[in-house]
Order: sequence, then C-alpha cells, then structure tokens
Amino acid sequence: MIHSMEEVKSMEAALQSPAGVSSSNGSKVRRVVYWITTGLVAFFIGSGGIAQVMQYFASPRGIVPVLGYPMYFFLILGFWKFFGALTILVPGVPRLREWAYAGIFFDLTGAAGSNALSGGYGAYGFHVIAPLIITGFMMASWALRPASSTLGFFCPGRAPPRRDWRVQALVARCPEGVESEILCV
Repeated sequence: MIHSMEEVKSMEAALQSPAGVSSSNGSKVRRVVYWITTGLVAFFIGSGGIAQVMQYFASPRGIVPVLGYPMYFFLILGFWKFFGALTILVPGVPRLREWAYAGIFFDLTGAAGSNALSGGYGAYGFHVIAPLIITGFMMASWALRPASSTLGFFCPGRAPPRRDWRVQALVARCPEGVESEILCV
C-alpha cells in the first residue's frame, strides 16, 4: 500500500488534534471548566477524606452503622482520598494523577453501590445520587485535563505533538530518500 505525503500529513493531523478545540477562545473555556470541575472534585473528595479520618479518631473501635464497615476502613479510605485530592491539583505528575483519578472513580462508584445495596439511600436517594454526580464532575475533569497531564494512550490527539508511532514504523520501512514522495508499506 502506498500513500502520498499529503495523505500521511492529514492522517497525522487527524490523530493529533481533537475536534472542536482549535480556537483559543474554546481553549480558555476548556481551562476554566477544567479548573472548576477539578476544584469541586478536590474539595468534595479531600474534605470527605479529612472527615473520615476525624471520624475514626473520634471512635476508632466502632463500625459505620448503615454500611457495616469497620472504622479502620474509613481511616484508610480517608487518608487516600485526601492525598488523591491533592494529587489531581498538583501539576507535573501525569501518571500519579491518572492513578488518583482512577482511585477517586472507584471510591465514588463504590460509595454509590454500597449505599444502594445496603439500603442506605438517604433522603430521596441522596447517598447514591451525590457520589454519581461527583463522578460526573471527576470524569469531566479527567477529560478536560491539559495535554501536559495526559499520558497519550487513550487520548492520542491530546498528547504533546509528536509523530504517530504507526507512521514512524511505516516510514522506517521506506528505502532511503523515498519518504519525501510516498510512504511505503
């Protein structure tokens, strides 16, 4: 299969630029929405983690009456929630941030599931719906994070600009000097 360089460049452009994010105005809106959703998630998760740690120190030998979990579970969960909230706010640690987002996702969906299955819905299902709403904010924060915070695996179009590995592999197979005119396979 032979491709012209224009086709290769259009394929690279399609892989490296997500739809609807090219304008600077859209980029500003994206950043604002990212920081709002990230701040909300960090506030809810971080403050919840602190509250769980404080609850443990108030009654370390008790159990959570509705869910039936031992209090030491809340100490562990509260500790990791607090540091997960800090991690999604700190720049420059994309892999750790991905793990923090995953942990927050598991925590929130696990909380909704635990409350739903134990019958601890709260008034109007608050204890099930609230974690799911915060999960939506968390997913928005994850999807809108800056390109410097992505690993580039699931969102290759948002990774820092570089030539796609599939194109590099194809170009590597071309004889010397052929790359400028066609792409060989």
